[in-house]
Amino acid sequence: MLYIGSHVGFKKDSQLLGSLQEALSYGANTFMFYTGAPQNTSRYPILDGLTLEAMTLMKEHGFDYSKVVVHAPYIINLANDKDPDKFMFSVRFLQEELERCELLGIRQLVLHPGSHVGLGIDTAISNIAKGLNMILGTHPVTVLLETMAGKGTEVGSTLEELKRIIDLVDDKEHIGVCLDTCHLNDAGYDMKEFDSFLEKFDQLIGIDKIGCVHVNDSKNVLGAHKDRHENIGFGTIGFDTLLSIIYHEKLEEVPKILETPYVDKDYPPYRYEIEMIRNKKFDSNLLDRIRNQS
Repeated sequence: MLYIGSHVGFKKDSQLLGSLQEALSYGANTFMFYTGAPQNTSRYPILDGLTLEAMTLMKEHGFDYSKVVVHAPYIINLANDKDPDKFMFSVRFLQEELERCELLGIRQLVLHPGSHVGLGIDTAISNIAKGLNMILGTHPVTVLLETMAGKGTEVGSTLEELKRIIDLVDDKEHIGVCLDTCHLNDAGYDMKEFDSFLEKFDQLIGIDKIGCVHVNDSKNVLGAHKDRHENIGFGTIGFDTLLSIIYHEKLEEVPKILETPYVDKDYPPYRYEIEMIRNKKFDSNLLDRIRNQS
């Protein structure tokens, strides 16, 4: 079974129902969303009525709700405890996001591990694990640490760093990993050698810990450490390589989420990219087709 979707919006007046309706308009059978703005702390109450409407509609369309994912806001940074108040803010805000996930019935939340901002990788790893240990297990939600591109002082651009964090987490049941193909490419992992990558991942962390895959092409060469997403098949990773990851037999039950850029910053590409992925045939005219039909 292919579980394919994209990032969608989550608006105050439509909430989960609106997110689902957007996903359905793209021909998706899963999706990912923020429960509020990713850059600030502004949040509005979860409306149970809209959540129930969404769940009912999901059943009608054969959605597996366990494959729907929330992304934590960018402002959470567990890696840096230079200012104890800011560190505790990140812990509390992540705790609140887990509470919102539970209210929405979501079981997986993707989290950027954070940036050490000069403290060094060892301190950062210790801080991330410390923060996670303060909250994991308080809600039935698994935190998926996202693989990062390694720009600046980002933590989590190597499997070894992610393993070190996970090893320090007490609640192993509620910790996992989200693979991002663009980030992995930019971090220096060749996605054309994905089988070898998966073998290494399994040895270090375990394939069963992969809870989500962000499927993105990259504007950058291998190892650039820049993190610039590209539309499927139009970047340096390429369509065939991404397709082999999407349909990889060892990741069959893992949701695949597109975070590719809007075309000309105005037109969402997801309906067309999902169609192309399902057809398993690259359309070199895709971006022009989106411009003409949107």
